[in-house]
Amino acid sequence: MDSRLVKWGTLGFGIASMLLVFGVASETMYGVENSGNLLAYWHIALAWIASVALATTFVGSALFLRYRGRFWSRLAHSAGELGFLLATLTLIFGSAWGKVIWNSWWEWTDVRLVTFLVVWFIYAGYLVVYSVVDREGDERYAAVYGVVGFVTVPISYASTRLWTPTFHETTLGNPTVSANIDPLTLVVSLVAATLLYIYLLGLRIHLHELEDKVLVRNATRR
Repeated sequence: MDSRLVKWGTLGFGIASMLLVFGVASETMYGVENSGNLLAYWHIALAWIASVALATTFVGSALFLRYRGRFWSRLAHSAGELGFLLATLTLIFGSAWGKVIWNSWWEWTDVRLVTFLVVWFIYAGYLVVYSVVDREGDERYAAVYGVVGFVTVPISYASTRLWTPTFHETTLGNPTVSANIDPLTLVVSLVAATLLYIYLLGLRIHLHELEDKVLVRNATRR
């Protein structure tokens, strides 16, 4: 995909998201009127794109184990870094929104919060594992971790169906959900987040390629 198209698309949809969030979206959700509810649009978008990034790590890791291509390792790690960052922002935005809706920054009794925190720790571990492995032959350990660790992501997103939620309602396929979310604003925010992820992923893979060239050059000088 043309990086310029992605870059300008990210800018355009990002501006459109901000205009819709602050100009169209309602500040009332779950019966609570507060401007902090507008964080929900970016919280949901971040959560969505975090799952996409971590799924990319899973795919890249699996393909690396199958074909051993350096590109797949770069893809998996680049997406893992972005996924961890996006998961962190998801928790921060969600905590701030939770303070508005539930009058609580965090609730250990809520299955979605707890399982998503587990995801966060799992991918913090993935980055640690990748940082200590030898690029010449041990990357398969990080790849195996990237494949196995992904199981926590669908468990987290299905947690409100698997267990009784304390606060988070099941949204998809639930006609009784009480959140008042504007569909257009949410879709535009999701597209903006997706384009931003694609753009940043391309940049990070390029940096990986430059890092590999530096390592090769240094190795040939010895």
